[in-house]
Amino acid sequence: MTARWVVDDVQPERDLQVTWRPISLLFKNKPSEDSDYFGPVNFTHKLLRVMESVRAAAATPEAGNDAVFKLYWEAGSRIHHDGNRDFTAAELLEAVGIDTSHASAFDDEQWDTIIRSEMDAGLALVGQDVGTPIIAIERSNGEQAGYFGPVINKVPPKDKGLAMWDGLVALMEVDSFFELKRTRSGGIDFGDRPQ
Repeated sequence: MTARWVVDDVQPERDLQVTWRPISLLFKNKPSEDSDYFGPVNFTHKLLRVMESVRAAAATPEAGNDAVFKLYWEAGSRIHHDGNRDFTAAELLEAVGIDTSHASAFDDEQWDTIIRSEMDAGLALVGQDVGTPIIAIERSNGEQAGYFGPVINKVPPKDKGLAMWDGLVALMEVDSFFELKRTRSGGIDFGDRPQ
């Protein structure tokens, strides 16, 4: 939901350049193989390998970032809107028009090094006691800073969403600010499936 908020509302109104980076909940949460959680996070971890293969093969960093976004958006739509985890990496790649040879990365552990490195870079900005999403921006002094969150259960109306973004950017400037939180309520409203 946070990605949807940023992509649909914030990015076009605040002229953002969004770089998509991996975070593996398999690496982060280390679930036991016999838990119900292991299967879903192992699957999405392996999709991250495919995304990093696509990023690495792109002619430019911008092209790689765009391709990763297409894969992320399609996978998220299938998983969250369609309730479908029964698809292959090749099907995902084909759906967005990317060479299906990258599907071989799904079971290739060599991509885990870059996934862990990128994940560790994000966690270095926010600490180890968080999950996903992480948003990082460049502050007015040129330093990069990050947040865990915001965690939202639906995209807010555009005016409120932009105000929320502006508030988060302002808080990012305050070195002594660490956390806001309230108890979650209500279910997740994914909205219409992205096209």
